[in-house]
Amino acid sequence: MRVALDMQLALGSATGIGEYVRGLSAALRVKGVDIIELEEPKLDPWRFDRRVAWDQILLPQRARASGAQLLHCASGTMPLRLPLPAVVTVHDIAWLKVQHHTRPYARYYFGAFSLQRYKHAAAIAVDSAFSRAELLDVLDDRVPVERVHVVYPGVAADFCAVQRSPSNAHTILVPGTVERRKNLEVLVRALASLPDARIVSVGPFTPYRDECERLANELRVGDRLEFRGYVEREELLRLYATCALVAVPSRYEGFGYAAAQALCAGVPLIVSDRSSLPEVVQRSAPIVTANDEEEWSSAIAGILNDPQSAQQHANAQRETAIARYAWNASAQAMLRVYESVLR
Repeated sequence: MRVALDMQLALGSATGIGEYVRGLSAALRVKGVDIIELEEPKLDPWRFDRRVAWDQILLPQRARASGAQLLHCASGTMPLRLPLPAVVTVHDIAWLKVQHHTRPYARYYFGAFSLQRYKHAAAIAVDSAFSRAELLDVLDDRVPVERVHVVYPGVAADFCAVQRSPSNAHTILVPGTVERRKNLEVLVRALASLPDARIVSVGPFTPYRDECERLANELRVGDRLEFRGYVEREELLRLYATCALVAVPSRYEGFGYAAAQALCAGVPLIVSDRSSLPEVVQRSAPIVTANDEEEWSSAIAGILNDPQSAQQHANAQRETAIARYAWNASAQAMLRVYESVLR
């Protein structure tokens, strides 16, 4: 089997989708799939015009020339004209649900335009049952339900191999892009009643960062809110190893990589009760109301005040999480999707 895989978002400061395509490519190769990685390093994947040029011009050209049987559009967007049968991974429909503050042309391209393209896919993979239900709700009858498959992303082996040594005993690690749907402000508000705690945010910035900084300064906790930006992988793994806990307070997640990584790394974890996060944690970590700062404060205090019990609980969940989110299982599920298309 020869598959052309869109790897463009793995370039540069790769976030969740970059992590996804890198892991998927390697895991499928282990399964014997001949993966042709398609990318163009000269195009910045985070500039909108470059992204459109890649999606609509270069990607179909490279796919046509690859000799592949199948194109996997792994970043949620598809070419207008498909040179091959295509599988698309739809990680979420945030652009239709919670990105109303963003530029209209971006909302259209990643939202309504992409939605129209999905009906031309031979199969659709989604990251969770939540995302499947969300997508089917907006697709109406344009795509048969049996064409939409839940394939959980995998968690990389280096997260599964993290050796915990929580030396930063009061650090709340918040991984992910600093954007509004990630709901960092609820943790900033909770910080006011957690005098010994500090937040370390790791991930690319958006203007939402400024709002969180202003709020922190108003609440006089600005000295305990640190924005690291994008950090190298070695540093990220060190933070997972040494923090007191990982918090994922998002209002909307198609999957929630940070939560899955924390579970597989054996890190105490708290997530919000929104979107896919309860599905991802499977009751193996505290689930609290997304916008309730008192609930967040209480849950965080419970871990900071009894770190030994919190770590024992995280250790007990770890093996199950690693089995659930192993790249081997994810690649096997995706292989079945490919086979269904080629049949």
